[in-house]
Amino acid sequence: MTENTSCRLYLITPPHLDPVAFRDTLAAALDAGDVACLQLRLKDVDDDTIRRAIDELMPVAQERDVAFIVNDRPDLAAACGADGVHVGGEDAPYATARATVGSNAIVGVSCYDSRQIAMEAADAGADYVAFGAFFPTTTKVPRSQATVEMLEVWSSMTTVPCVAIGGITVDNCAPLVTAGADFLAVVNGVWSHDEGPAAAVAAFNRIFDGDI
Repeated sequence: MTENTSCRLYLITPPHLDPVAFRDTLAAALDAGDVACLQLRLKDVDDDTIRRAIDELMPVAQERDVAFIVNDRPDLAAACGADGVHVGGEDAPYATARATVGSNAIVGVSCYDSRQIAMEAADAGADYVAFGAFFPTTTKVPRSQATVEMLEVWSSMTTVPCVAIGGITVDNCAPLVTAGADFLAVVNGVWSHDEGPAAAVAAFNRIFDGDI
């Protein structure tokens, strides 16, 4: 997951899933267009449930050169050979996450609507920072409201990639792309798309390519 001159898609898994049943849906979505990474985000489940999901879904992503990121759990990311971990304000601190997964893994940090938190994370060595929420979302109760201007300022002042997250869909994402987001993190905007996840991935990529 490296710096790009154009925006790319950062998929996050649905909040509830059967990993075996979801595997084919995921494969079809990843085959429909460019995807930078997939974040496994399962809350309020036990470790065995997360491990089973990693075992089923990580090969699907990595076989397609899509980075596999585990939310919140640097210990499981390291133990299972994931490509990296994403941590938020209530998760392990960046330094702990980095020490756990190693220098070659991806570590991303949720920065909400705070440029200060983002600067501190970037200075510490985070591979990307995430801002949000940009739009209303049903995935979780957002703790902050980010602005398009934040993306513009961040992209003008640093080369550390930024991820926009929160209620992003094919219909509302264009201003975020224009503002300089390196990645769009999407959940329902792909998995609940009217025409299916594969159609959503293809549509996002057309927008990134400037085709529509």
